[in-house]
Amino acid sequence: MKPVIICGGIGSKMWPESRVKTPKHFLPIFSGKSMFEINWSSLRKQYKADEIFLQTNACQAEIAKKLVPEIVEENIFIEPEMRNQGPATGFAAAMLKMRGLGDEPFMLIQADLLHMDEDLFLKSIVIAGEMATKEKVYITGSMVPTQIVEGVDYLIKGELLREENGIELYRVADYVDRTEKEKIKTMLGSKDLLLHWNHTTMTPNNLLEMYEKYRPDWSEPLQKIIEGGDVATNYALMPKGPIEEVTAKVHRDGGSVVMVFPFEIWDFGTWGSIENYEKQQNTQTEGNQKIEIESQNNYVRSKKMVALIGVEDLVVVDTPDALLICKKDKAGKVGQVVDALKAGNKTELL
Repeated sequence: MKPVIICGGIGSKMWPESRVKTPKHFLPIFSGKSMFEINWSSLRKQYKADEIFLQTNACQAEIAKKLVPEIVEENIFIEPEMRNQGPATGFAAAMLKMRGLGDEPFMLIQADLLHMDEDLFLKSIVIAGEMATKEKVYITGSMVPTQIVEGVDYLIKGELLREENGIELYRVADYVDRTEKEKIKTMLGSKDLLLHWNHTTMTPNNLLEMYEKYRPDWSEPLQKIIEGGDVATNYALMPKGPIEEVTAKVHRDGGSVVMVFPFEIWDFGTWGSIENYEKQQNTQTEGNQKIEIESQNNYVRSKKMVALIGVEDLVVVDTPDALLICKKDKAGKVGQVVDALKAGNKTELL
């Protein structure tokens, strides 16, 4: 089994701290450690440095190497440009195949997720690898949802295939797109509905065959790369798109397995998720100081003393060159600030 840490996005909803040169997964938010460093350290308990791969862009590869000097240079896959998760996942498979690992399972580890039981997470990687070796199926991860989560898809579990240490593997009976809100709402709380958490696991050869069947316009450029064609030229030929454009069809065709994690996973997409994590873990960002007068439920990140009077439910994030103030229920729109900065050519703030 080969773990592949994948990162490349910026995390624009966590501006102004998350920038092109300091994306969210590299920010030292957790007791001075970044999400990337925490994930790397977890994997190192089970794998040697030369058994772990990293897929990212050229800029972020340099950041990663500074944070974790033991990363093996030859194990870094550089995406020439951002083309979304569909092409990126296929690229990981192609790069592994080129290194003679076409029949060895790999798992994609997202750098901006934290797995709250390290031992069980490492065990789940082994179990997924065993399943991917045994069967020609697409394996993905999941959790039982306790509430509706926007922006993710859902799966319906079918036959139980294996259970070990609370980790369960099921055939996928159906796929529920995130847009099917009424169906999700109706099924929430049932024993069959699962929250789709990716963690793509397959052998590279099997994944590439899956692409050939469902997205030949992704498959053909990848095959040219494998055959020695120019990486940048061929990668650019793949239309942008999410991996769900393939996996949704695989799920509905009965060609997938879902692994249910018996532990909590944190996905940090907005400042609200950071606040919720800090509340649950009873931690606070070092150096944050605030005084609230006739104010409540405000989240502040600043090295300065911040005084709030007569306000509530605000997010305040202060950096040396920018200040974010927004209502908590609007935190998902912070990415629009980045769009406005791009439109105004304010590159120094991106």
